[in-house]
Amino acid sequence: MADAVVNFLVENLLQLLSENIELIKGVDDDFKNLLEEVQRLKAFLDDAAKFHRDSDSKQWDQLVKDIQKTVHKTEDVIDKFLVQSKLHRQKNRVGRIFDVGHINTVRELAKEIKGIHEKVKQLRENNKDAFQPKPVHELPKKGAGPEQGPSLEDAEVVGFDEEANKVIKLLVEGPAGSLDIVPVVGMPGLGKTTLARKIYNDSRLSYEFFSVIWVFVGQTDNIKDIFLNILKFFTKRIEEHQDEDVDKLANKISGFMNKGGRCLIVLDDVWAEDVIDAVKRVFPENKKGHRIMMTTREGNVAKYANKDPHDLKFLTEDESFELLVKRVFGKESCPVDLVGPGKSIARKCSGVPLAVVVIAGALRGRPNRNDWQRVDRNVVEHLINKDDPKSCLKFVGMSYDRLPQEMQTCFLYSSVFPRGFDIPSWKLIRLWIAEGLIKPQQAYTLEEIAEFYLNDLVNRNLVILMKKRSDGQIKTCRLHDMLHEFCRKEAANKWLFQEICTTADNAVPSIQDSDACRRLCIQPSILDKFLLEKPFAEHVRSFYCFSSEQKQIELSPNDIKLIHGAFPLLRVLDVESLTFLFSKEFNQLYHLRYVAISGDFKALPPTFGNFWNLQTLVLNTSTSESTIEVKADIWSLLQLRHLHTNIPAKLPAPATTTGRTTSCLQTLSMVAPESCKKDVLAKACQLKKLSIRGQMAAFLDTHKGGISNLEELKCLEHLKLLNDVLYMNKPVHLPAAFFRLVRTVKKLTLANTRFSWSDANRLAQLESLEVLKLKENAFLGESWEPEIGGFSALQVLRLERSELESWVASNRHFPILRHLILISCDKLKAVPLELADIPNFQEMRLDNTSKSAVKSAKEIESKKSKSIKFKLTIFPPENESKAAQ
Repeated sequence: MADAVVNFLVENLLQLLSENIELIKGVDDDFKNLLEEVQRLKAFLDDAAKFHRDSDSKQWDQLVKDIQKTVHKTEDVIDKFLVQSKLHRQKNRVGRIFDVGHINTVRELAKEIKGIHEKVKQLRENNKDAFQPKPVHELPKKGAGPEQGPSLEDAEVVGFDEEANKVIKLLVEGPAGSLDIVPVVGMPGLGKTTLARKIYNDSRLSYEFFSVIWVFVGQTDNIKDIFLNILKFFTKRIEEHQDEDVDKLANKISGFMNKGGRCLIVLDDVWAEDVIDAVKRVFPENKKGHRIMMTTREGNVAKYANKDPHDLKFLTEDESFELLVKRVFGKESCPVDLVGPGKSIARKCSGVPLAVVVIAGALRGRPNRNDWQRVDRNVVEHLINKDDPKSCLKFVGMSYDRLPQEMQTCFLYSSVFPRGFDIPSWKLIRLWIAEGLIKPQQAYTLEEIAEFYLNDLVNRNLVILMKKRSDGQIKTCRLHDMLHEFCRKEAANKWLFQEICTTADNAVPSIQDSDACRRLCIQPSILDKFLLEKPFAEHVRSFYCFSSEQKQIELSPNDIKLIHGAFPLLRVLDVESLTFLFSKEFNQLYHLRYVAISGDFKALPPTFGNFWNLQTLVLNTSTSESTIEVKADIWSLLQLRHLHTNIPAKLPAPATTTGRTTSCLQTLSMVAPESCKKDVLAKACQLKKLSIRGQMAAFLDTHKGGISNLEELKCLEHLKLLNDVLYMNKPVHLPAAFFRLVRTVKKLTLANTRFSWSDANRLAQLESLEVLKLKENAFLGESWEPEIGGFSALQVLRLERSELESWVASNRHFPILRHLILISCDKLKAVPLELADIPNFQEMRLDNTSKSAVKSAKEIESKKSKSIKFKLTIFPPENESKAAQ
């Protein structure tokens, strides 16, 4: 199919030209011709995406490179062109303001793109066979089964005994009279097939099932082939059924099953939901309790089969080392001098059995410690090695190739973060958008589309979910080391970004290649060495410097200014790990879309108002001030969607001369209460997330305005009210009209507001409220008895550092509550036992609570576990053991 990266480049160029055509005065016709040629080029790439092609075609790869170079060159000229246009407009200049050199350059570019388009057409004419309309995934020949996936020998399985027992228990003890499906799901190389083979060969199944059938599915969607493979178990005369349709084959299989006893079909490596539906058809409705066990790397497919699939665990470090020793030395023990590097190698395989097996192949027959240390230094490189047919490249590539084209680039881009880095989902999503990887779709925001992509990558087990938010969405994620290396190499090959790190001879690589170095990701440890060269590269569009350490990297002011001046056409700047400062050169980075910086900032300077493309601004200040003043006219930034500060921001009043009536701001986190004036919130009426921190007394007084202005926010979904003053001069009540002002809010967080628990009933009237977080001193008092019939949509409730001693709660107060978190509620005598009667209640966490509260929580767990899978977490663990005494 057409290359995903080059397709996205052409789409971005098309968007750049379309959105700015009105700014191009003096060369209108040339730019319109250029736009037409790019549209033709995009049409060809869309056409090529529908056809099967030889991925090893050198001619195609060269064409891709030619297109990339032309697009990059065009972008450079247009971006410089647009800066001149904007600056001249701001100075109110008129007339023909562009020099002849630029006009000629644009004309030459139009000719060059037309030449590439002609080259593309010629390529299609000369290589018709490569562009025939064949499906990307060709079906196997009649009678030929798909290629069997890899598995470890049963004698060398490590760490799967407990996993096998769990799955066998699910197979044996499931619903007695109905068909049940047990999916085993996990990332590529985790050992799903190996586990399935171990279970398939387990003697216990022969006592429970009359028939146990193994079928490898793979990426084929040929249901007839699957049915024929099942039928082979029941009859040797399979050739008699080759010409029968799927309905007849299903009836034949069902007839055989009806004559025998309970049947188990193991479906290995399932990729599509229709396979599950098809195989379910072959089971007769005879109430024998038939079973399907299936393996899949696709989370959505697993949950389609069973809402509670079995997630295969990663190996522990000890299990990984044990497997490594078995694969390298067989029944012999590991030599003492190799134990150290061996354990280090096993640890770097990050719990993936296939990775251990691949590395073991590189170590087998090499008992020299130096060889092991050399492998230890290059573990990940061994795993993804295109020259080694036994590497993990093939198995990762299978999942990558099945991704929709627009998601392939998002997946590769994720490796711009360092290996082992926990990636905040909001940061990844905003960067995808700033880089132009997310294309608009009707009825969805860019953020919603990007969040869907991220969830899909997690469901496909290509991205690891590390932490969830309270609403169940992804908070942080990570790429497994093996997948990170795959993405990093693939991204470099496709010129997506370049990682700047020292070479073998301790040198810093050049960034002068204007095509391969559009995005730079640099290690913090070599940043000063990199800047010594005083780089200048106007082709660079993104500059990243991530660090997993909390300590800020200190650079001299001159070095910081070098970053500003080195990349004049920069779009993305994420250097939160550095202590940043502003400069004249920084103020001229007009194309900035995404900025994440840290420093001793007391104000956001007016010059930020010149960044007309800015979408996301993340500002972390170390100032001793309690607020940061925003002096820039953020209301004139028509692309600004998200503003994050780590201390409250004081916002400017909107200018009455601003042409556009409303801002497109979606996130303000966080702002001072005094900034929440009517004109400000009316301007920011599209806000979805708002965090307010400061002295809340005046803000909460409806007579003085403040909180009443929230009625301007008709789209508000997340609201935080964080009071900075521990003791107020007089008691403050939650306004009676609160529920009317924020009726669209789905997630509400309160801290130090010191309301009375009697006021909490006003929260119960919020009909959209799904998540409620009541942090330290949000409410005061010893008892809480909510009104019956409230909190109709509440799913998550968090109580933290509360004075509560008694609490009444049941399905009449919280009808659909799913998750309860209690943190440092050490005075609470008991968790209401009636919570067990809530059908949706699935999870509870207690941190630093009383022994009696833990005891009641365990009673709830005991009652709930009889009907659903219930998760109870108690910290510290000794509280659990004490409660049991």
